[in-house]
Formats: sequence, structure tokens, C-alpha cells
Amino acid sequence: MDIKHSENKFTIVKDGEELGVLSYVPSGNVLTVDHTEVSPQLEGQGMGKKLVEHVVNYARQEGKCIDPQCPFANGVIEKTPEFQDVLQ
Repeated sequence: MDIKHSENKFTIVKDGEELGVLSYVPSGNVLTVDHTEVSPQLEGQGMGKKLVEHVVNYARQEGKCIDPQCPFANGVIEKTPEFQDVLQ
């Protein structure tokens, strides 16, 4: 299972099938996370959190901050103190 980054989104891909996605809208130095979705077959395996972790690391690398409008991403960041340095 791989997590790929392209076109303002991170996707979970397994055997060529997209099983999860986190999308964001870049604007200046802010990445607005607007949607996170994981296939029912991956629910409960922490894959949604992995997607959030990838966008957090990307924001750090690019010197950007995150505005988590997606309720899932917002909840993960709120519950994970080590992710909060990238909040807008």
C-alpha cells in the first residue's frame, strides 16, 4: 500500500486501486484541507491518520501552514500535539 501525492491530494493506492484520499486547496502559504475519505475496507486501521500525517509533513517541508476545514483532519490534528505546529 502506497500513499502518493499529486494534484493537491494524497491518495492511498493498493494494487492500482485508490482506497483513500485527502485533498487540500493551496492558497499562498496555507493548505486548506477540505476532505478526507478512506474506503470502508480500510476503516479502523489508522490510514486516515496516515493521510493527515503526510499533509502535515508536506506542509513542514514547504514552510506552509494548514487550515483543517475537514472535520476528520481537524480532529486528528487536535488530538495529536506533534501535528499542531503547522496550524494556521
